[in-house]
Amino acid sequence: MKTLYYAVKRTGFMGAVLLSLAFPAVCRENDRVWQSGGEPEMIEVEIDGAVGKLAGIVYRPGVAEGEIVPIVILMHGFMSDKQSRVIGDIAEKLMVKGIASIRFDFNGHGESDGEFGNMTVANEIEDAAQVYEYVSSLDFVGSVALLGHSQGGAVASMLAGELGAEKVASLVLMAPAAVLRDDALNGVMFGVRYDPLDIPEFVPVSGHHVGREYVKVAQTLPIYETAALYGGPVCIIHGMSDDIVPYSYSVRYKDGYKDAVLHLVEGEDHGFSVRRDEVTDMAVQFLAGPGK
Repeated sequence: MKTLYYAVKRTGFMGAVLLSLAFPAVCRENDRVWQSGGEPEMIEVEIDGAVGKLAGIVYRPGVAEGEIVPIVILMHGFMSDKQSRVIGDIAEKLMVKGIASIRFDFNGHGESDGEFGNMTVANEIEDAAQVYEYVSSLDFVGSVALLGHSQGGAVASMLAGELGAEKVASLVLMAPAAVLRDDALNGVMFGVRYDPLDIPEFVPVSGHHVGREYVKVAQTLPIYETAALYGGPVCIIHGMSDDIVPYSYSVRYKDGYKDAVLHLVEGEDHGFSVRRDEVTDMAVQFLAGPGK
């Protein structure tokens, strides 16, 4: 897997990002040795995904040579990207607690390769699996956790089920969009209706064209069945005023897990725009563990 690295030096995690090529040899392409020395870094990376290159940003806290830290793979939602406020806030808060993370664009989103119309949940799961393999190869990474918002939550839940608790330390689902299967079976997508038995080539949604294959895949996705295979700790966060994914879908998620906590947030919407700081703190605290 060929990976490109660019150093991005950051002064003050909550401050402005200063793009810098002051560290042109942060790592070597063949053996992926990262620069040590204790200074936190943000590194832009390209990773082979399901249909091309995935654009990502690795947040690495300051680590001494030979030190390892946990990492969290952060997954955005449908029609979103790695610049999502929720995902970005969590990455920064994790860094403060000494936890690495990677946020990336799924295929057909943001700066990653691929056409949006060819994106499916299945190839997003493949993207996420490739990102998992990538971060697992980094020499400063110990345990790996997953976090997903909206469709990214459905993807994260299924990947965790496929990998198991031996490979995924913990899982956070934020308004996970398990509704996407029911929507596909009912022929509705963000208020746009179509015949689910005669799916058009594209479904126009908010300036995007969702391909027929997306709907066909969604109609048969074993979301809850696959998710329930994960036996590790799970935190589910859902707004009670979410009008895109009803919180009942998260209640069903919780019922299917062996070790899960569900936070239903009063007055919160699908994008967590009302109590974002509180909600992102919940997610980070769960990932960091008690007392961290």
